[in-house]
Amino acid sequence: MPLPKAELHLHIEGTLEPELAFELAARNGIELPYADTEELRKAYLFDDLQSFLNLYYSLMTVLRTEDDFASLAEAYLTRAAAQGVRHAEIFFDPQAHTARGVSIGTVVEGLWRALSRSEERHGISTRLILCFLRDQSAESALLTLEAARPYLDRIVGVGLDSAEVGHPPAKFREVYEVAAGLGLRRVAHAGEEGPPSYITEALDVLGVERIDHGLRALEDPALVARLVRDRIPLTLCPLSNVRLRAVDTLEEHPLPAMMRAGLLCTVNSDDPAYFGGYVGDTFTAVGEVLGVDREGLRELARNSFEAAFLEDAEGVRAGYLAEVAAYEFPEA
Repeated sequence: MPLPKAELHLHIEGTLEPELAFELAARNGIELPYADTEELRKAYLFDDLQSFLNLYYSLMTVLRTEDDFASLAEAYLTRAAAQGVRHAEIFFDPQAHTARGVSIGTVVEGLWRALSRSEERHGISTRLILCFLRDQSAESALLTLEAARPYLDRIVGVGLDSAEVGHPPAKFREVYEVAAGLGLRRVAHAGEEGPPSYITEALDVLGVERIDHGLRALEDPALVARLVRDRIPLTLCPLSNVRLRAVDTLEEHPLPAMMRAGLLCTVNSDDPAYFGGYVGDTFTAVGEVLGVDREGLRELARNSFEAAFLEDAEGVRAGYLAEVAAYEFPEA
């Protein structure tokens, strides 16, 4: 039985495994430019963030209908449950779909078909977070949020993702102000490729409650002190950081130093189909390669539930935390 954990940094489009991509392509009469799943899996060995994003967006063409999005989410939830996930806060990128003629309603209704049954079928509570593509315009983000209004009963918050450099958080000040007025929670990718100042800007300008990645926070001691003081969670993704060359090797990842500094770190999978592992695999790698011991792994699991948007379900949060506290690691 795996260590119970929450996953807080997970792009549902990034869970598209080659086998499902071919299944959905056949379902929708789409011909992929790959001979088979093995050739496609080799294409997942990219060099940097931009080459990853190019593949990521091109493969999205197989996602057309509510059934497709439901299949995508169901496949993720099945894998997540097997790796000990008890709560998942799932990002989705509506602009990547509306730009190719798929309505936001199709996306949300399809995902919700799987998420609404996830507790019953998989023992996983879920939340849905709408992300804006930061390389798109601020106006596009505002239009996207407006289009999402009929579905806000199913969306807990907003986020900001895609290529970070050259697209500072302040670009999206207005849409985050609107989101705050609608009662939505706010997170943002910052400090992955971008400088520590992007983390500060996300906090000060966008009013975010969690930082997605935050990898470069240690470069600014004053920022570290602030993050520790205010208990701002960081949703770190070590396997992603290695695959996208944010760090050269997993052995060099700053997670242990960040934990020693008192930062509220969580460990997540980001885009697991592309980055070589789901969140349970990430916990295993953190233990084996980075030397985080059992109690350190328990701390990461506990942090994941403490950082989750469960304020409307504190009893659920308390139950998950009790599961973490009672967990007995298997004998080596």
